[in-house]
Amino acid sequence: MKKKLLTLLLGTSLVMGLAACGGGDDESADKDNGGTETAQSGDAQKIYDQKCSSCHGGDLKGAVGPDLTKVGSRYSKDEILDILKNGKSGGMPAGLVSGDDADSIADWLAAKK
Repeated sequence: MKKKLLTLLLGTSLVMGLAACGGGDDESADKDNGGTETAQSGDAQKIYDQKCSSCHGGDLKGAVGPDLTKVGSRYSKDEILDILKNGKSGGMPAGLVSGDDADSIADWLAAKK
């Protein structure tokens, strides 16, 4: 019985010790990167993948929604932001993305030329 208890105790200690050492700090990656656009682009890509790719496709080439590969040549950042906030007739619903997320995606998509 003592052997099983000791094994359980050591196993639990090992798991807790490894959990405490893992992970890392995501903020340090931003500091090393200087908070550059690459980090923001990655965030916008993640948000796009979660909220927009089901209609516009994972590769921006469209599916149910239109192709966005060169959307920045058709619309400015402010126009894209307006579409994200207010929707667009023909199927783009309003408010799927808001706040800083909408701003990040609008900036990211405006660079697609």
